[in-house]
Amino acid sequence: MVNARTYPLWRDLAMSEDLPKEALKTVIDALCAPATTRAGFDAQADRWREESLKAALPALLNRTSDKRLRGQLLVHADEKTLAALAADGTVTTADLSAILKHRRVWPGLISALAQHPGQVETAVSLLPRLPGHEVEQVVRDWDTDRYTRTKDTPPAPVIPQVIFDAVLESCLTPLAAYLLHPEPEEGWEAVSTFSKDWSLELGDRDGWAMLARCPERWALLTEHPALGTAVQHLLLDQAETQALEDARLHAADPNGEEPPTGPVPALSEDLLLACLPALCLPELADLPNPQAASRRTLHHIANRVHSNPRLADLAARQLHAAADVLVTRGQLLSWSDKQEGDHQFDGRILRLAEDLALLSANPDHLAGACAQLARLDQPAVVSPTQSRTLIRVLDNRDPDHDRPARLLERHSEHRRVQALAGLAANPHTPRAAVADVLNGLHPAELAWIAEKADAPEWFLATAAAIPVPEDQNDGVVRLLDDDELGKHPDPAAILQSWLDSPATSEILSRSEVYRAVVKSRHHTLEHLRQIPADEVLARHEPDITLKILLNHCGRSTGRWKALAAAMTFDYDEDKKTFGQLLDSLDPAPAEARTPS
Repeated sequence: MVNARTYPLWRDLAMSEDLPKEALKTVIDALCAPATTRAGFDAQADRWREESLKAALPALLNRTSDKRLRGQLLVHADEKTLAALAADGTVTTADLSAILKHRRVWPGLISALAQHPGQVETAVSLLPRLPGHEVEQVVRDWDTDRYTRTKDTPPAPVIPQVIFDAVLESCLTPLAAYLLHPEPEEGWEAVSTFSKDWSLELGDRDGWAMLARCPERWALLTEHPALGTAVQHLLLDQAETQALEDARLHAADPNGEEPPTGPVPALSEDLLLACLPALCLPELADLPNPQAASRRTLHHIANRVHSNPRLADLAARQLHAAADVLVTRGQLLSWSDKQEGDHQFDGRILRLAEDLALLSANPDHLAGACAQLARLDQPAVVSPTQSRTLIRVLDNRDPDHDRPARLLERHSEHRRVQALAGLAANPHTPRAAVADVLNGLHPAELAWIAEKADAPEWFLATAAAIPVPEDQNDGVVRLLDDDELGKHPDPAAILQSWLDSPATSEILSRSEVYRAVVKSRHHTLEHLRQIPADEVLARHEPDITLKILLNHCGRSTGRWKALAAAMTFDYDEDKKTFGQLLDSLDPAPAEARTPS
């Protein structure tokens, strides 16, 4: 049992050049044995011991080659210390058996070992023992000083090519294997609907991180017999996006050099041509659930064309053929009614129209996309109640923020007309199909076309010629504050018109309408009875609700109990109105005589 106060002495002995060989084992035993007292383990003293051992560790390891003694020391070192000792050559491959007896392999250890030429082969052999998500860290963490480097910090050694190649291959192999057998894995049915998307499998972060480090090798890698297809997919999905992000960061750096004039594509035309075999995702053609798979495949291809616009000309015939096959196989233009609770219905139709506008040359399919757009509900364009704060902020930036076109964009309700403009820009889309949709648009959507649409002249002229009924005005539900409402002869009628408007069926607008009605001093109980109970009870003016409930329930014990039982509705349940809630509190006939 070593006295805790003597640990600094043992540390200094260990680091002394005059320490005789015969004392080495005793010093190591003293620094490695847990600190104890007559009462048992001493946690504070053991921390002092660990600090002393950590300081003396390099000197002790350099003093002994005995495997048992080295193992006794190495078991007490943490991963960061071991990696640092391996990087400076104090720990070598000869120590691996002692280290891995108590630890798993970690990236820092492989990086450190590989910095010494004679140990590179052993370092490569350790890569398969890493979890897949850690392999890329071997290269990423090669330069441990990259964040703290100064002009006086010695440069990191060059990564051995054999290490880089082994990590690159290891990171690309999972995607290459998935492309050979893209069937859903066991347990797929238990995955949430949100995550049940094969396209996530193509976003291999580590594979792209390695590819991004060697752009000079992309051309050769696209022809690799085993990894070439994976490389093609990653380049199409990631290269231009990464280049744009790098350019954005470069422009934001005040100390950076002037960027070159005009964007420089990350992929040359030759590289794009080399990637064409993977462009339309042929490996995924036979996935189960063809409707969902075809829809996602089409959208993934469209994203690639958005990222690499030159593909629209280089691979026009290939893209058109793929779009035809996917629409047919997935029956993407078949009519289906919107199901209750299907909050992704509108998004699917919008994405399909946008994707076909970009990829298709089939007039029937393009006309079908127009017809799908026409089926979508009209937008609910709401101008919120004036707010001094909102006006003060927005007036300085956009004094016309209340224009219908701007209000349409506030909740992304312009996407339908934006998709229609995209279809109109496709020369293969029948103009009559576009005109049919134009005739059913909301007035604010027509205003958006006039102000914002980047579309052919015939489309703009056709939209401008559509008459807007006088009773619709600009189609905006304008919420007024009480001062403005008070100037009207019948404020209650205006509140009722808000509740009757399409805005109350649109999830992003209805709360604004309900909030304006509840807050207004001109509302009546009849107005409140039409609003969902949770909007009245939980989200707005509690004083208003309190007064109504006190008047309605009074001294009726039955009504108060019924109220407690009724206020258990969840957010996603059918919306019970405040009026239905009050009516449900009426007592049973036997209790009807109870004073209230």
